[in-house]
Amino acid sequence: MLRIDDISYSIEGRPLFEGASATIPAGHKVGLVGPNGAGKTTLFRLIRGQLTLDGGEITRPERARIGGVAQEAPASDKTLVETVLEADTERAALMIEAETTTDAHRIAEVQMRLTDIDAWSAEARAATILKGLGFDEADQQRPSSDFSGGWRMRLALAGVLFAQPDILLLDEPTNYLDLEGALWLETYLAKYPHTVIVISHDRGLLNRAVNAILHVEARQLTLYQGGYDTFARTRAERRAVQAAAARKQDDRRAHLQTFVDRFRAKASKAKQAQARLKMIEKMETITAPEDAAEQVFTFPQPDQLSPPILALEGGVTGYGDRAVLQRLTLRIDQDDRIALLGRNGQGKSTLSKLLAGRLSLMDGRRTVSSKLRIGYFAQHQVDELHLDETPLQHLQRERPDVMQSKLRAQLAGFGLMAAQAETEVGRLSGGQKARLSLLLATLDAPHMLILDEPTNHLDIESREALIQALAAYSGAVILVSHDMHLLSLVADRLWLVKDGTVTPYDDDLDAYRSLLLTQDKPARTEKPKPKAPRPTRDAILALRSDVRKCEARVEKIEEMREKLAKKLADTALYEDGRAGELATWNRKYAEVMDGLRKAEALWEAALEKLETAERA
Repeated sequence: MLRIDDISYSIEGRPLFEGASATIPAGHKVGLVGPNGAGKTTLFRLIRGQLTLDGGEITRPERARIGGVAQEAPASDKTLVETVLEADTERAALMIEAETTTDAHRIAEVQMRLTDIDAWSAEARAATILKGLGFDEADQQRPSSDFSGGWRMRLALAGVLFAQPDILLLDEPTNYLDLEGALWLETYLAKYPHTVIVISHDRGLLNRAVNAILHVEARQLTLYQGGYDTFARTRAERRAVQAAAARKQDDRRAHLQTFVDRFRAKASKAKQAQARLKMIEKMETITAPEDAAEQVFTFPQPDQLSPPILALEGGVTGYGDRAVLQRLTLRIDQDDRIALLGRNGQGKSTLSKLLAGRLSLMDGRRTVSSKLRIGYFAQHQVDELHLDETPLQHLQRERPDVMQSKLRAQLAGFGLMAAQAETEVGRLSGGQKARLSLLLATLDAPHMLILDEPTNHLDIESREALIQALAAYSGAVILVSHDMHLLSLVADRLWLVKDGTVTPYDDDLDAYRSLLLTQDKPARTEKPKPKAPRPTRDAILALRSDVRKCEARVEKIEEMREKLAKKLADTALYEDGRAGELATWNRKYAEVMDGLRKAEALWEAALEKLETAERA
């Protein structure tokens, strides 16, 4: 159980928490939500003991391991699988000790602990997690230095999931994932065997992966049971009740005050007036809930063009002389709302760049309306903003002849008010930077808006505002996002990017989600399975390596068994008064024998795989 008891904490004199309390039972899956700047990430640092409380106490389970993703995995020559395996520091240390220790008593303890933590299946578990987060088998054998920062963030996430800390703290984990990875993470977290607290603005994850919502508001913590939609309804009901009670109290106070003001000076009514005045003073004030600041986006409306605004016929595109997408025959009209689906690496971003005119055709035909204006937003553009300039200066560079008052109004239309307009971009929040990038992408009133992961760093209120803005926008929308809620409310057409081409997906998003979650499971069929292709030389070499490792493990445990057998053969151990010690050694011998049986079973399985591969 994690207990947060009456905590207070301030940053530079600004209180984030004042007498806040919450209790999270062991094994609960909790979504941590609240406005940007409310202190969610700070609460994580307080739970981990990285910051010192001003008051109160946070009580963690004794010897509980707390884990999270603070930064991307470092670039190194180690493969992804090796990097993930090292994330479980206990297992890594035990594996080293198992190879070096000579004390029979300690060997038994080490082997028993390795069995308890299921160390022998570690590589398979690591590979499963990496695959779920978008790394295929070939990627898993590459060094981490081959991957960019965003991919190494995924690798760091894989490491902490593999280590399985007792309290798992995740801060916006889906920001670095595509739709497929986000759906896999939802399923994984829902089945995670320990406590999870996740900061997220993804309504799908908060509805399907958690069973409680911890809300940060007005420097307090409130725990709601159920997913995000249940929380939103319950909170709205509570706020309505609170607002009604505050209004009734105000009416009652006004009524009493009217009597006091009217009769205070009259001797015959003085006592009654004083009694009512005391009633007013004794009233415990009910404060009406504050309305959250409205989040807005205002997209300029384009003029209408004749359809189609863009068409591809027999298109081929890629990078250099390498084709990524082929057989592209597509049409886009101005009223289209299209979501691009497909696993990572299939070419969704490549198609987005082609449609935006940032990538050329290698073959085929591209027909575009002569007046077509295209707005393009990709997450990397947020990182390309000028950190030492203000949002106002960004607009002045694009519109040097426009009056400053009009530029400020445009910034306000994207939720960047006067204070943010004059603040250097480097000091803005991630959400405010995303708003500025969206404004720059839509500045020319585009007829087609291409959005590649637009919701990263946007809170839930801002995502809802984006949905409303897109609903009012009269241009075409091409959308790539891991946010199922956004896709379901905006897109009315689905395109599947797969196997080097793009085709309409005729089913709905729920069917696509089910497909993603079930396609890796073996299909139930009575038909004979087609003969598997002959394993490659590298695959057979890997299987032989597995056999050697299993054999070495069996030999190590056998050596330990022999040492314990010699100890049990010592006649002195059976003398009177040593029954307790004898029982201890017998128990250790039984534990080693159990570990030996499991190791031999793994060895036999590895041998069978190798023999099957060599016969193919």
